[in-house]
Amino acid sequence: NNYDCPKWGNRYQRLVSTSLQCQRFHTAAGHLKSKTGAEHRWLERHLKDPFVRATKQHNYRCRSAFKLLEIDDKHKVLRPGLSVIDCGAAPGAWSQVAVQRVNALGTDPNAPVGFVLGVDLLHISPLEGAVFLPNADITDPVTLKKIQELLPTERADVILSDMAPNATGIRELDHQKLINLCLTLLDLSQSILRPRGIILCKFWDGREAHLLQNRLMEHFQDVRTIKPQSSRKESAEIYYLAKLYNHGVKHQKHR
Repeated sequence: NNYDCPKWGNRYQRLVSTSLQCQRFHTAAGHLKSKTGAEHRWLERHLKDPFVRATKQHNYRCRSAFKLLEIDDKHKVLRPGLSVIDCGAAPGAWSQVAVQRVNALGTDPNAPVGFVLGVDLLHISPLEGAVFLPNADITDPVTLKKIQELLPTERADVILSDMAPNATGIRELDHQKLINLCLTLLDLSQSILRPRGIILCKFWDGREAHLLQNRLMEHFQDVRTIKPQSSRKESAEIYYLAKLYNHGVKHQKHR
């Protein structure tokens, strides 16, 4: 697969503006007739989603790739030569982006070669340029040891997390579970993140988000809240981008 992709910073509006012009497939129209209620609305929205179409066009494994592309274009999270851990990597779309952006395949002979390590409880299909730890629990000390062994220098420059717990359908409970996952990842960063490193983590909005934000601000000089345009408006997902990892130094947040 060719993972090279144009800069998306100027293309989101065009993607959105053309979404209404997307033609429905005849087979999809047939499926719509057999669906009812929420299923019908979900499929109809899915067919109109410009990022779903772009995902197929650029050979990404899922539309979440465009969230990372958008964030990286604006905030410069990834660059050639960096070591990256992708937590909650399955099915591998963020790892695809990371492989390209850190030059993990050495595609650019004039740039440093980076490293991408993906971790997930689920199976992840192999990806050229990335190393995967499938069926691995990021909170398990055994997984931490494996990560340290696989990283070229035992520590990463960037930790990406698009992790999400299995949803219960109870919004506040799901929110708490994801916040706890992020807090666990922050604790692990003491063992696997370089000084001045970066964490980008997804959370679901809720009353305990400030607890995660405060913890991040204790360890990073720059903490920002990001809602990518490619994230569906009705979704509660938001991202914290924390830069300049530094123990024990509190700084003001940026919006």
